Amino acid sequence: MSTLKFKTSINCANCVRAVTPFLDAEASVEKWNVDTTSAEKILTVEGENPIPELIMKSVAQAGFDIEPVAA
Repeated sequence: MSTLKFKTSINCANCVRAVTPFLDAEASVEKWNVDTTSAEKILTVEGENPIPELIMKSVAQAGFDIEPVAA
């Protein structure tokens, strides 16, 4: 399983609720969570082969900023 991390503007429970249908619909994502307590609001995504571009597109479609975290 691969893990990807992204810096986002998802900063509260309502934001998580808003992005949930978009990330849940992304086939390459098996599990995800957002650390809303960190300053960077880190989205962690796990899956067999998560596709960064599709994850970023899903979050952007939900109306949030997203950028990859350098490994």
